[in-house]
Amino acid sequence: MSETAPAAASDAGGSASSARAPKSASGDKKRGLFARIALFWRQVVAELKKVVRPTRSDLITYTTVVLVFVAVVMAFVTVVDLGIGKLTFWIFGG
Repeated sequence: MSETAPAAASDAGGSASSARAPKSASGDKKRGLFARIALFWRQVVAELKKVVRPTRSDLITYTTVVLVFVAVVMAFVTVVDLGIGKLTFWIFGG
């Protein structure tokens, strides 16, 4: 629980001081539209620089794991479907 959460919970009555939004750390004025768009793109580029691309062997491993998992799930669903079909045929006849 954050340090401000108990204060906010105790002030749940809604005093006038808590109704105001806190000022931004960058300054008193709100940023313009183009400044906000520029900031967004700078943050996008910064996050994309953190991305680690997998190596070829990693990709082959991940692809193999996914294909094996899909095959196992398909087999399970097939067995369940055939079982329910046989059970339905047995109950209602044919």
